[in-house]
Amino acid sequence: MPSTESTESTESAEKDESAPEAEPGADEGGADEGGAGEGGAGEGGATSAASAEPKTSKGPDWRALTVAGALLAACGGLVLYGVLDTEDEKSEQDVPRASVTYEVTGEGTADITYQGRSRSGEAAVATAVELPWRKTVDVPLGRTPTVTITLGEKGGRASCALAVRGKHVQTATAYGDFGRATCQGELPLGAEPSTSK
Repeated sequence: MPSTESTESTESAEKDESAPEAEPGADEGGADEGGAGEGGAGEGGATSAASAEPKTSKGPDWRALTVAGALLAACGGLVLYGVLDTEDEKSEQDVPRASVTYEVTGEGTADITYQGRSRSGEAAVATAVELPWRKTVDVPLGRTPTVTITLGEKGGRASCALAVRGKHVQTATAYGDFGRATCQGELPLGAEPSTSK
Protein backbone atom coordinates (compact mmCIF):
# COMPACT_ATOMS: atom_id res chain seq x y z
CA MET A 1 0.00 0.00 0.00
CA PRO A 2 1.53 3.28 -1.06
CA SER A 3 1.89 5.98 1.45
CA THR A 4 -0.63 8.80 1.51
CA GLU A 5 2.04 11.33 0.85
CA SER A 6 3.03 9.92 -2.52
CA THR A 7 -0.61 9.51 -3.60
CA GLU A 8 -1.34 13.16 -2.92
CA SER A 9 1.63 14.38 -4.97
CA THR A 10 0.66 12.06 -7.86
CA GLU A 11 -2.91 13.42 -7.80
CA SER A 12 -1.74 17.05 -7.75
CA ALA A 13 0.59 16.38 -10.70
CA GLU A 14 -2.32 14.85 -12.63
CA LYS A 15 -4.44 17.90 -11.84
CA ASP A 16 -1.72 20.22 -13.18
CA GLU A 17 -1.43 18.20 -16.41
CA SER A 18 -5.19 17.92 -16.92
CA ALA A 19 -5.88 21.60 -16.25
CA PRO A 20 -6.79 23.43 -19.47
CA GLU A 21 -4.30 26.03 -20.63
CA ALA A 22 -5.45 29.56 -20.14
CA GLU A 23 -6.02 31.52 -23.34
CA PRO A 24 -3.64 34.41 -23.87
CA GLY A 25 -5.02 37.57 -22.25
CA ALA A 26 -7.67 35.67 -20.26
CA ASP A 27 -5.82 36.23 -17.00
CA GLU A 28 -3.54 39.21 -17.59
CA GLY A 29 -2.92 39.70 -13.89
CA GLY A 30 -0.97 36.42 -13.77
CA ALA A 31 -2.82 35.29 -10.66
CA ASP A 32 -6.26 33.87 -9.99
CA GLU A 33 -8.64 34.90 -7.24
CA GLY A 34 -6.58 33.06 -4.65
CA GLY A 35 -3.67 35.40 -5.25
CA ALA A 36 -0.94 32.82 -6.00
CA GLY A 37 -2.50 30.93 -8.91
CA GLU A 38 -2.36 27.16 -9.61
CA GLY A 39 1.07 25.73 -9.13
CA GLY A 40 2.22 29.15 -7.94
CA ALA A 41 5.13 29.95 -5.71
CA GLY A 42 3.14 28.72 -2.70
CA GLU A 43 3.55 25.05 -3.79
CA GLY A 44 7.17 24.17 -4.33
CA GLY A 45 8.22 27.41 -6.07
CA ALA A 46 7.03 26.39 -9.57
CA THR A 47 5.04 28.90 -11.57
CA SER A 48 2.42 28.27 -14.22
CA ALA A 49 3.20 28.86 -17.91
CA ALA A 50 0.71 31.77 -18.18
CA SER A 51 2.28 33.80 -15.37
CA ALA A 52 5.87 33.16 -16.53
CA GLU A 53 5.36 34.95 -19.87
CA PRO A 54 5.94 38.70 -19.91
CA LYS A 55 2.91 40.87 -20.52
CA THR A 56 2.60 42.09 -24.08
CA SER A 57 0.51 44.96 -25.29
CA LYS A 58 -2.15 44.22 -27.90
CA GLY A 59 -1.97 47.71 -29.44
CA PRO A 60 -1.02 51.33 -28.92
CA ASP A 61 -1.54 52.94 -25.52
CA TRP A 62 -4.45 55.23 -26.40
CA ARG A 63 -4.19 57.25 -23.20
CA ALA A 64 -0.59 58.18 -23.94
CA LEU A 65 -1.42 59.01 -27.57
CA THR A 66 -4.34 61.20 -26.49
CA VAL A 67 -2.21 63.10 -23.97
CA ALA A 68 0.58 63.55 -26.52
CA GLY A 69 -1.91 64.82 -29.10
CA ALA A 70 -3.43 67.28 -26.63
CA LEU A 71 0.00 68.61 -25.66
CA LEU A 72 0.98 68.99 -29.30
CA ALA A 73 -2.25 70.86 -30.08
CA ALA A 74 -1.76 73.16 -27.07
CA CYS A 75 1.82 73.97 -28.09
CA GLY A 76 0.74 74.63 -31.67
CA GLY A 77 -2.05 76.90 -30.45
CA LEU A 78 0.30 78.92 -28.29
CA VAL A 79 2.77 79.34 -31.14
CA LEU A 80 0.01 80.34 -33.55
CA TYR A 81 -1.44 82.77 -31.00
CA GLY A 82 1.98 84.36 -30.48
CA VAL A 83 2.51 84.76 -34.22
CA LEU A 84 -0.95 86.17 -34.87
CA ASP A 85 -0.88 88.40 -31.81
CA THR A 86 2.48 89.86 -32.84
CA GLU A 87 1.27 90.53 -36.38
CA ASP A 88 -1.81 92.36 -35.08
CA GLU A 89 0.33 94.63 -32.92
CA LYS A 90 2.65 95.46 -35.82
CA SER A 91 -0.18 96.19 -38.26
CA GLU A 92 -2.01 98.30 -35.64
CA GLN A 93 1.09 100.48 -35.19
CA ASP A 94 1.85 100.72 -38.92
CA VAL A 95 -1.60 102.02 -39.93
CA PRO A 96 -1.63 105.73 -40.80
CA ARG A 97 -3.94 107.77 -38.59
CA ALA A 98 -5.59 111.15 -38.49
CA SER A 99 -6.22 113.30 -35.42
CA VAL A 100 -9.97 113.64 -34.72
CA THR A 101 -11.55 115.82 -32.03
CA TYR A 102 -15.05 115.01 -30.75
CA GLU A 103 -16.89 117.63 -28.73
CA VAL A 104 -20.30 117.51 -27.05
CA THR A 105 -21.77 120.66 -25.49
CA GLY A 106 -24.93 121.17 -23.46
CA GLU A 107 -26.09 120.71 -19.88
CA GLY A 108 -26.67 117.61 -17.79
CA THR A 109 -25.57 114.16 -18.96
CA ALA A 110 -25.58 112.14 -22.17
CA ASP A 111 -24.44 108.75 -23.45
CA ILE A 112 -21.67 109.19 -26.03
CA THR A 113 -20.48 106.64 -28.60
CA TYR A 114 -17.45 107.43 -30.77
CA GLN A 115 -14.91 105.84 -33.12
CA GLY A 116 -11.66 105.54 -31.21
CA ARG A 117 -8.24 104.09 -31.98
CA SER A 118 -9.50 100.60 -32.82
CA ARG A 119 -8.54 99.32 -36.28
CA SER A 120 -11.36 96.78 -36.08
CA GLY A 121 -13.96 99.55 -36.01
CA GLU A 122 -15.26 98.87 -32.51
CA ALA A 123 -16.82 102.00 -31.04
CA ALA A 124 -15.95 103.36 -27.61
CA VAL A 125 -18.89 104.05 -25.31
CA ALA A 126 -19.08 106.55 -22.44
CA THR A 127 -22.31 106.48 -20.41
CA ALA A 128 -23.89 109.25 -18.31
CA VAL A 129 -21.11 111.71 -19.17
CA GLU A 130 -21.27 115.18 -17.60
CA LEU A 131 -21.40 117.84 -20.31
CA PRO A 132 -19.47 119.56 -21.81
CA TRP A 133 -17.20 116.74 -23.02
CA ARG A 134 -14.22 116.76 -25.40
CA LYS A 135 -11.89 113.99 -26.62
CA THR A 136 -9.12 113.88 -29.25
CA VAL A 137 -8.05 110.49 -30.68
CA ASP A 138 -6.00 109.23 -33.62
CA VAL A 139 -8.44 107.34 -35.84
CA PRO A 140 -6.98 104.80 -38.33
CA LEU A 141 -7.36 105.88 -41.95
CA GLY A 142 -10.10 103.88 -43.60
CA ARG A 143 -12.43 104.28 -40.60
CA THR A 144 -15.19 106.88 -40.52
CA PRO A 145 -14.90 109.16 -37.48
CA THR A 146 -18.31 109.24 -35.83
CA VAL A 147 -19.74 110.58 -32.57
CA THR A 148 -23.31 109.89 -31.44
CA ILE A 149 -25.03 111.44 -28.44
CA THR A 150 -28.16 110.14 -26.74
CA LEU A 151 -29.99 112.16 -24.09
CA GLY A 152 -31.69 110.49 -21.12
CA GLU A 153 -35.36 110.47 -20.14
CA LYS A 154 -35.07 113.99 -18.70
CA GLY A 155 -34.33 115.21 -22.21
CA GLY A 156 -32.76 118.58 -22.79
CA ARG A 157 -30.50 119.79 -25.54
CA ALA A 158 -26.95 118.79 -26.53
CA SER A 159 -24.82 119.37 -29.62
CA CYS A 160 -21.98 117.33 -31.07
CA ALA A 161 -19.14 118.65 -33.22
CA LEU A 162 -16.43 116.85 -35.17
CA ALA A 163 -13.06 118.19 -36.33
CA VAL A 164 -10.49 116.28 -38.43
CA ARG A 165 -6.90 117.52 -38.10
CA GLY A 166 -8.19 120.72 -36.53
CA LYS A 167 -10.69 121.41 -39.33
CA HIS A 168 -14.40 121.58 -38.39
CA VAL A 169 -16.39 118.97 -40.31
CA GLN A 170 -19.93 118.68 -38.89
CA THR A 171 -22.27 119.77 -36.06
CA ALA A 172 -25.62 118.27 -34.99
CA THR A 173 -28.05 118.84 -32.10
CA ALA A 174 -30.25 116.47 -30.06
CA TYR A 175 -33.51 117.67 -28.39
CA GLY A 176 -36.08 116.24 -25.99
CA ASP A 177 -36.51 112.94 -24.17
CA PHE A 178 -34.01 110.37 -25.45
CA GLY A 179 -33.01 112.83 -28.18
CA ARG A 180 -30.28 111.63 -30.50
CA ALA A 181 -27.74 113.26 -32.82
CA THR A 182 -24.81 111.97 -34.88
CA CYS A 183 -21.80 113.73 -36.37
CA GLN A 184 -19.49 112.01 -38.82
CA GLY A 185 -16.88 112.94 -41.37
CA GLU A 186 -14.39 111.61 -43.88
CA LEU A 187 -10.70 111.19 -43.17
CA PRO A 188 -8.15 112.43 -45.71
CA LEU A 189 -6.61 109.79 -47.96
CA GLY A 190 -2.96 110.42 -47.06
CA ALA A 191 -1.07 110.17 -43.82
CA GLU A 192 -0.86 113.22 -41.61
CA PRO A 193 1.77 115.66 -42.91
CA SER A 194 4.98 115.99 -40.95
CA THR A 195 5.37 119.14 -38.82
CA SER A 196 9.18 118.97 -38.66
CA LYS A 197 11.20 121.54 -40.66
